[in-house]
Amino acid sequence: MAKHYPQTPDGRYFVAKGRLWRRSDPALSEQTRARRVKQLMAARRAVKHAESDEQRKAARADVHDAKVALGERGAIWWTDGAPDETRKKPENSRYAHWWQSLAPESRAAGGG
Repeated sequence: MAKHYPQTPDGRYFVAKGRLWRRSDPALSEQTRARRVKQLMAARRAVKHAESDEQRKAARADVHDAKVALGERGAIWWTDGAPDETRKKPENSRYAHWWQSLAPESRAAGGG
């Protein structure tokens, strides 16, 4: 069963391991998103199975490129000027009030 991580009300982030992580760009078509997720998973497998430092480095670059293509890294996909808060603890972000309002079991699901 897939784990359900808390998502910020604006849909920009989910919380895992006690940190905010940027979600994929919702403007991507389902077909594009699925193709890019497939590329990301292949790149992650390549990292796991790399037999040399060169292969590992190339595979990690492919992971990064796939995450940028999904909107999870690189330029932000929203346009209202809000800063990127990726990797911040939710209690130390503009989402602190939302985070504190969650039920304890929801915060626990996010590792917080």
